[in-house]
Formats: sequence, C-alpha cells, structure tokens
Amino acid sequence: MVEDTQLVSDTRERDEISALLASGLETEVFPRADTHEAVQEIVARLRTVDGDLKAKLVIAGFTDHPIEHGGIEQPCETCMYYLVHRKYCELPELACSVEPEWSCRLWRI
Repeated sequence: MVEDTQLVSDTRERDEISALLASGLETEVFPRADTHEAVQEIVARLRTVDGDLKAKLVIAGFTDHPIEHGGIEQPCETCMYYLVHRKYCELPELACSVEPEWSCRLWRI
C-alpha cells in the first residue's frame, strides 16, 4: 500500500514537472556544474528554496531532454543520483521524480 501511494505521488510530481518544463519554464541550464565549487554553489542555492519545486527546477537547470556537454550526453538515467526502479533523483537537495531522458546541470557519473 505504501509503495502504491509513493508511485502515485511520484507520478503526480513527474506530471507537474513535465507541465512546467513544457510550458516554457526557463531554467539555468548553463553553466554546467563541472567543478566541486560549482556543485557546492548550486546545492547551497537549492537549500534556500525550501520545497519550492519551480525554483528547484530553475536553479538545477532542468530540461525535458538530454543535454550534451563536453561531448557527453547527460540524461538523468545515466546520473549517479538516478534511481531506475523509481524514476527519481535522490540528490537530497533535489529529491524529485524525473524521467530518464530529462537532464539537470548537477548531472554526475
């Protein structure tokens, strides 16, 4: 029962994110977080938004398609924070439902 409730919640959140991205929400796709310092700056900003999903998407640079950077395609499904069985980003400062083909600038392998 708890799994079903979580699945429904995750699906609703993914639908909400998808709608925001499809509506033309402008996010900070670049610069990518290529250094430890850049990651720490973005994570610090994410900590200030306290549950504001739209602000998290903007700061994290979410897109509804993979971004190629430095010759490497960076979809969520290849990120170390992606939980395949749940389609979820487990980076604590993001902690949100994602689609495999989406991308954010905190992508890591």
